[in-house]
Amino acid sequence: MLKRHRVSRILFNDKFYDYPVSLKPETIKNFGFFTTVKVGFSYLGAALHKRPETNLENFYINCFGKELYSMFFEYYTENLWGRHPSEIDASWGAQRTKGLSIVGIIKDFFGKLFKVKNRKVNTSLIEEFKYPKLGPGQLWEVTADEVKKLGGHIIMEAAVKKLHKNSDNVLTGVTYIKDGQEVTLDGDCVISSMPVKDLVAGMNDVPAEAARIAAGLPYRDYMTLGVLVPKLKLKNKTTMKTVGNIVPDCWVYVQDRRVKMGRFQIYNNWSPYMVKDLGHTVWVGLEYFVSEGDKFWNMTEQQFSDFCVKEMVKLGLIDSADEVIDTHMEKVKKAYPAYFDTYLRGC
Repeated sequence: MLKRHRVSRILFNDKFYDYPVSLKPETIKNFGFFTTVKVGFSYLGAALHKRPETNLENFYINCFGKELYSMFFEYYTENLWGRHPSEIDASWGAQRTKGLSIVGIIKDFFGKLFKVKNRKVNTSLIEEFKYPKLGPGQLWEVTADEVKKLGGHIIMEAAVKKLHKNSDNVLTGVTYIKDGQEVTLDGDCVISSMPVKDLVAGMNDVPAEAARIAAGLPYRDYMTLGVLVPKLKLKNKTTMKTVGNIVPDCWVYVQDRRVKMGRFQIYNNWSPYMVKDLGHTVWVGLEYFVSEGDKFWNMTEQQFSDFCVKEMVKLGLIDSADEVIDTHMEKVKKAYPAYFDTYLRGC
């Protein structure tokens, strides 16, 4: 596990801002005087006239003011969930930000300034983390090896078809399909990592109301394009040293209404062991939040690659598509559970 310095910023109006937004001089400089004043008065207005937290939009405005909300939360949230924040439950905001607000940012700023010991740090403000040398998949490879060492047997490339339970509603096993054969496996314990929607659908005798709620749980799917380029056009204006002097970010939140890209990662900064020619190439992951069956999901790999690379040019990450050495697309179904529709009624 490598100890990594957490650098995560927002790209807004072609300028970098800390994520979450900080009180650094660079922030004020990027905002400019008039925007800074608008942000300040907007927050004061929100603090004095709290909105009922009946949706995520009102929650964010109460925490950060309408000006910051419109700049850094509204479009990104809609892009991520496929719904406007006014249509999403406020409880998701409370879980996601875990108490982060303008006041929290100010407290953290002065805590660091005066070097307060044992200060409580909001999850979103953590500055260091551990990361597997060869990426997150290495965690599961090591786990699989440990299971086998302990005598466990792992069945790969098998689709779960049904879960079995007894009269006491205790799960007793699963039926799966492998190589076209249907196999039933009994067990003392069943642990599921599949989406709740699929889990409930695979059970017998589920109460009608529970089945209805599970069937209506919405999810957002995920597509990413790995792009190999000789360099990024972005300048490293920080004091952090990097190989090739690339920007030090692990990932960047894209707050730009001109594009559909949600985030991009720079794998060179996650782990130098994941890039073959670290000194002469940059491996970037472009992230898109989609819905299975929509126009993005149905794109061919070449169509998706062409679209994403055009957005890289539009954002100023590279000068032209001719710079791209290679690309690779990955899709993940039901990557993010969403917080509306039957999720709310089910609560």
